[in-house]
Amino acid sequence: MAFYKRSRAARVALPLRRVLPLVLVVLASVLFVVFMLKNRAVAGPSSFSFANLENPATILADPSFKLKLPKQTLLSVSLDQRNRLPPRNTDLFPTLAKDHTKIVLYVHNRPRYLRAVVRSLAGVEGIGETLLIVSHDGYFPEMDGIVRGIRFCQVKQIFAPYSPHLFPDSFPGVSLGDCHDKDDPAAKKCNGTADQYGNHRSPRIVSLKHHWWWMMNTVWDGMEETRGFDGHILFIEEDHYIYPNAYRNLQLLVGVKPTKCPECYATNLAPSDVNFKGEATDMLIAEKIGNMGYAFNRTVWRKIHAKAKEFCSFDEYNWDITMWATVYPSFGAPVYTLRGPRTSAAHFGKCGLHQGQGKSGACIDNGKASFQLDEIDKILNIKPDWQVHIIKKQSGYQAGFKGWGGWGDWRDRELCLSFAYMYHVV
Repeated sequence: MAFYKRSRAARVALPLRRVLPLVLVVLASVLFVVFMLKNRAVAGPSSFSFANLENPATILADPSFKLKLPKQTLLSVSLDQRNRLPPRNTDLFPTLAKDHTKIVLYVHNRPRYLRAVVRSLAGVEGIGETLLIVSHDGYFPEMDGIVRGIRFCQVKQIFAPYSPHLFPDSFPGVSLGDCHDKDDPAAKKCNGTADQYGNHRSPRIVSLKHHWWWMMNTVWDGMEETRGFDGHILFIEEDHYIYPNAYRNLQLLVGVKPTKCPECYATNLAPSDVNFKGEATDMLIAEKIGNMGYAFNRTVWRKIHAKAKEFCSFDEYNWDITMWATVYPSFGAPVYTLRGPRTSAAHFGKCGLHQGQGKSGACIDNGKASFQLDEIDKILNIKPDWQVHIIKKQSGYQAGFKGWGGWGDWRDRELCLSFAYMYHVV
């Protein structure tokens, strides 16, 4: 009997000796994966690198981040519900072109300008092939009515539900007890954090950056119409006149960018200097990304999103200057965009976004957007075999610029970060 027990023990010990190394390897692998996931979570979004973007559909979010979104008003809730409505005009344009580039038009409260832009978009060759997404900073009935009248393509409207314009008595609007101008919080017993110049927040000013950042996060990560879309998205504003050849030029630029300018992050319809109409030569141009008619894909968005902390903490109320001065320089290499030698979009009007956001109503000038277009501006005027000229000396705002301020309040920075994670953290 004892012999039987010893034999059985020996038979069991032999496979254990063979299996034990494999078990240890598996255990070590599991511990390594857990360790890496824990480190990635602790590191947060700013540790996300472009080199690791094997799957542009995912992000590295901090699972411990707590969303801090303001309590919504009834109007805010109703607009949030409208954001989930399907696009209009699907009866006129039932399908989108296979390789289309979606267009996002972000607007504030300049109805005369919006009418001019809509007229220009109606004349764009190929506009019926794509989806036009109009992002509103708050709600203004006249602006809404203009967009609802569009019939030349599929149209989807989204409204920033946390726009300061929707909160007349609470943050992110004006809150009771807020500090103003250069108030001393201790002496005045008021709320708020001043910017680097000692100025407290202005809701109508911070709305510019909030809207752009909310829009970007929503368009890329919060819409059924863009879920799984890995193509380019074009972003334009309500004071950008779009030439008839803009969409066809954009399609060509997007198509040749991977081979002609693999270091280019985006494409642009116009030079970064909005007063410059282009070189008018037979070559493609690579320069810094401009803020008019720019387009990029989800991979680039992931790289931008990974810099959410830098974007949201930089004391600058303009989104574009924030990008130029702190986000793009953090990429570690020059950030180029590819464009043609002639502009396909133009800036017009005298009213800036700082006007028209107060109680007095929309900024009004003549609202005209009449441009002398040559025949070459109406047709595809870029050739794929052109060489690329790189403008290496980048003018304008650079790394090291400390910002114009206006973005010092901790509540704005907290809301900004919440926008970055509202579609990724429960």
